[in-house]
Amino acid sequence: MSGLAGQHGVITGGGTGIGAAIARALAGEGAKVSLFGRRVEPLKAIAEELGTAAFFTTCDVTDPQRVAGAMQAARDRHGHVGILINNAGVAASAPFARITDEAWRSAMAVNLDGVFHCCRAVIEPMLAKQNGRIVTVASTAGLHGFAYTAPYVAAKHGAVGLMRALAAEYAGKGITANAVCPGFTDTEIVAEAVRNIVAKTGRAADEVRAELAQMNPSGRLITPQEVADLVLELVLSTRTGEAAELS
Repeated sequence: MSGLAGQHGVITGGGTGIGAAIARALAGEGAKVSLFGRRVEPLKAIAEELGTAAFFTTCDVTDPQRVAGAMQAARDRHGHVGILINNAGVAASAPFARITDEAWRSAMAVNLDGVFHCCRAVIEPMLAKQNGRIVTVASTAGLHGFAYTAPYVAAKHGAVGLMRALAAEYAGKGITANAVCPGFTDTEIVAEAVRNIVAKTGRAADEVRAELAQMNPSGRLITPQEVADLVLELVLSTRTGEAAELS
């Protein structure tokens, strides 16, 4: 398949889970991909799996200078970045009254500021070419409220709002901006949530995992591949301003 032949996509958080699945999906359509993340080993593993179509570099999306440097390195390797997938994210849980300033800032820095930094780094070249696809992997927490995750919910609502703002600002200019909003997904973030709940409550891990799965209308955990398929659908389309829920 070659629907994206000649295109170049950047995926943040590209070394594991949803990001790795998206990298495979884009490469499977013929795109060259650049993987950003904090840890070298998972990035290297996916890049080696994908071969010459893939480039990787470490990048902390909370640092605008590092984002700019990583984007330039990606351009040097694969040319113009016409596709941006904002997938890097962190999650933590705590009662609202116990949320620290540090925890709040951390959630905002990765889940919202990071999206802003990456979008800003690609938008002018996209505008110059009158072509670009931006998809942010948000969450159902970007559409609905959830207890004990106020910083994450607030940041993901902000990320969805940013996509809607970009869609409105660049409508008719060849640039689309959309959010994908999966429910509880079979990723390391959910695995970490299970471990935290087990540590705090003493409940069995299988019981906690099943309870989280039941919070999705489907009654099961979403797979990274399902998220990747929806991201690819949006990249290949001209739809814009959507917050596509997958739960």
